[in-house]
Amino acid sequence: MMSQPHLPERPGHNPELLALAREAALPPLSATFARVLAGFDDALFDRAETAGASQLVFLDGMRELRRRREDITARFGAHLQQAWAALEAAAPLSAEAVLAQAGQGDAGLSLVSEHELESRLAVRNFAAVVLREWKPVLARLDRRLAWISGVETLDIDTNPIGPEHIGVAVHEAFGVCDLAAEVRLVLIKLCEREFAVQVGRIYREVDERLAQAGVMPGISQAPPQRPAAAPRAARAADAEAGMAQDGEEDFSDPQHAPAWARRFTERWARHRGELQAGNHGGHEGEPSQGGQNMILEALHELLAQTRHVREDATAAARVAVGQQRPLSQHEMMSVLSLLQATPTATLRAAVGDQSESLAQRLKNEVISGATRLGVDPGQARLDPQDEDAIDLVGMLFDVMLDERELEGRSRELIGRLVVPFVKVALLDRRMFVQKTHPARRLLNSLAEACEGNAGESQAERALMGKVEEIIDRLIAEFNENLAIFLTLEEEFREFLAQHRRRIEIAERRATETQRGQEKLEMARSRAQAELERRLQGAPLPAAIEAFLRQPWNHHLTMSLLREGDDGEAVGEALALADVLLEEVAEARRHVVGKPWLQSVQPGLRKVFASVGLHGEGSVGAIDALHDTLQAIAEARPELERALPELPQVSLPTPPTQDPAALDLGEARPESVDHADAARFRAMDIGTWLDFIDKDGKVQAGKLSWVSPISSRLLFVNRRGIRFCVASPEELVVMERLGRLRPHVDDGAFDSAMQGVINRLDPQTPTVH
Repeated sequence: MMSQPHLPERPGHNPELLALAREAALPPLSATFARVLAGFDDALFDRAETAGASQLVFLDGMRELRRRREDITARFGAHLQQAWAALEAAAPLSAEAVLAQAGQGDAGLSLVSEHELESRLAVRNFAAVVLREWKPVLARLDRRLAWISGVETLDIDTNPIGPEHIGVAVHEAFGVCDLAAEVRLVLIKLCEREFAVQVGRIYREVDERLAQAGVMPGISQAPPQRPAAAPRAARAADAEAGMAQDGEEDFSDPQHAPAWARRFTERWARHRGELQAGNHGGHEGEPSQGGQNMILEALHELLAQTRHVREDATAAARVAVGQQRPLSQHEMMSVLSLLQATPTATLRAAVGDQSESLAQRLKNEVISGATRLGVDPGQARLDPQDEDAIDLVGMLFDVMLDERELEGRSRELIGRLVVPFVKVALLDRRMFVQKTHPARRLLNSLAEACEGNAGESQAERALMGKVEEIIDRLIAEFNENLAIFLTLEEEFREFLAQHRRRIEIAERRATETQRGQEKLEMARSRAQAELERRLQGAPLPAAIEAFLRQPWNHHLTMSLLREGDDGEAVGEALALADVLLEEVAEARRHVVGKPWLQSVQPGLRKVFASVGLHGEGSVGAIDALHDTLQAIAEARPELERALPELPQVSLPTPPTQDPAALDLGEARPESVDHADAARFRAMDIGTWLDFIDKDGKVQAGKLSWVSPISSRLLFVNRRGIRFCVASPEELVVMERLGRLRPHVDDGAFDSAMQGVINRLDPQTPTVH
C-alpha cells in the first residue's frame, strides 16, 4: 500500500501533493496530444480528396502539420506548464484572459481577425464538450487541486488542467502554424473528436490518485445513475399527444409556472375566492395537471366574459345560438387545412392590419370556409372551446406582431403560422400552459430568428431563408400530427445555434473594438496632457510647436498604446521633447555655435518614421528644426524654417453615437446616488436590459463587457453589434427617465401571452 504524503491540518500549499498531481496530469496530457496529433495529417489527406477546389489548402495544411509537429506539441505542453506554475504560486491563471490576449500584437489595438475569433470559439466548443462529458470528475478535481494549492477556489476558467486551459493550449499549439482558417478549424474539431475522450480518462486517473493520497476522500461518492434518454420515436409520440414529460411545469409550485400564468392565476383566484391559505392552484401534493387546468379554465371564463366587448353587436346577434349546431372537429380541421394551404387575401391582409382583430378575421374565414365545404351557415356555429382557441391564437399573434420588432418579410413569415397554430390549439390546449410544448418552442425560435432581422448581412439572409424553409415545410406537412413540430424545432435549433455562433463572433468583435477604443482614448488623453504641459509658457517657434503637436504627439500616443504608461519608448519620447525644449531655451539665450539636436538625432528619426517620413524626407525635417534653433540663437527670425509637409496620419476614430444614447437633460450622472450606481456595477455579464427610445420603441441590449479602464458597460443587440456604452451613473439616469428597465424574456410565446392577458384583464399585473 502506498505511503500517504503528509496532509496539512487545513487547506494550504502542499508541494508534495502538487507534484504528485502534476506528474499524473501534465506528461500524460502532452503525450496523448502528441499521439492523436500524429494521425491528423492522414485525416487532412482524406479531407483533401473530397475538398474539391479547397484540395490544395488541405494538402498544404498536411505538409505544414508534419513540418511543425514538434513545435506544436511543445507549445501545447508549454501552456499547461505555465498554467500549472501559476497554480503552484497560488495565483491561478485565467484561461479567458490568456485567450483574450492572444494574437493582439504589439499595439493591442488592432481588431482580432474573424479567423482568430473562429479559432477561439472552436476551442471553447472543444472545452464545452469535455466539460459536458466529465463534469462530475472535474468538479472534484477543482476542489482537490484548490485544497492542495492553498487557493480559495478553482473553477472551469482557472483549473490549469481543466478543459478551458486545454482548449487554450490547443489554440496556442496551432498558432505556430501557417494554416488556412478552414484547416485550423478542422484540426480543432479533430481534437474534439479524438482527444476529448482521452482527456477525460486522464482526469479520472488524476482524481483517483489524489483520492488515494487522502485528498478530500469524502467527495468521491459516485453520482446516481441517470435514466437513459427516451428514443426519438417515443418523444415524437409524446409530442403528438401534447405531452412534454421532460421538464413539464409543476404549476402547484408557482416558481415553475410562466410569469404571466402566475400573475393571472393569482389575480383570477382572488377574484373567485379560491386563494385561501395561500393555495395557488392545487392542494399540497396535487399533480401539475390540476394547475394547468385551472389556468385553462380561467382563460376560458375570461374570454367568455370579455367577448361582448371584443365583438360588435351585429356579429354577436346574427342568429340565436339555440338554432345552430357546432362545427365538428373534422369540419374545423378540413376548413383550417384549406386555409393553411391557401390563405385568403383578406386573412393575409389582416396579418398586416393593426386596425383589424386577427381573431375575428380568423373566425369569419372559418365560417366562410365551412360554407364552401357545403355547410349551411345558418345552421352552424363555432363550438365555444374552438372559438376560445381561435381567440387566444389570434390575440397571441396580434400582440406578437404589434410589440416585437417584426417588419416586412419577417412579419409576413410569422403571420403564415397563424392557421397552423389554431390547429394546434384545437388539438392540444396544453400548448398555452406547457413551456416545453414543441409547437411553442418552434414559435419561440422562429420569432427569435425574425426579430430585428432586416437581412443586412449574408448570415441574416441565410437565417431568413432557413425560417422560410421551415415554415414552408410546416405548411406542407402538418396535418393533425404534432410530431412535425418536434422534428422541425430540433432541425431549426441546430441551424440557429450556428447563427448564434456568428453572433458571438460579432459580439467579441464589438468587445475588442471597445477595448481598443478605450485604450486609445486613455493614450490620447495622456499624450495630450504631456503636450499641454510642454506648451505652457512662452510661445514656441512654429517648427518646434508643429513637431510637438503632430509627429511627436502621434508617436507618443502609439508608444503609450503599445507599452503602457511606463514603457521604454514612452520614456524616450518624453525625454526627447524635454531635450528639444531645453535646446530652445539655450537658443533663446543666444548660445552660438552649439551643435543643435546632436544628442537626439536617432530619436527624431524614430518620431518622423512613425508618421511615414523616411530617408531624405526625415533629414529635411530635422534640418528644418536645426536651422530654426540656429536662427533663434543668432536672433535672425527670418531664417527660421517650417517643417516640410508631413504624410497624413490618423488614429482610429471613435464610433458614431450609440443607438441607445439619449439627451439626459438636467439629470446629470454626477448627482446619482452611489447605491443606485452600484446596482448596475454588480450586474452579471450576459444580463439583458430593455432600452426605450423617445418614440417608445423597445430594444433589448445584452451586457457584453465591463471596461477595466473606465468601468463603462458595453451592451450589444441581438445581432452582437455594439448598441450602447454607458457608465453606471448614466444608466441610473436613463432608468429614472423611463428609458431603461429590466428585460423579461420567457420567449416570444410567453411575452405575447402576457400581452393577451393585459388586454383581456387590465387588472392583472404586468411582469417586467
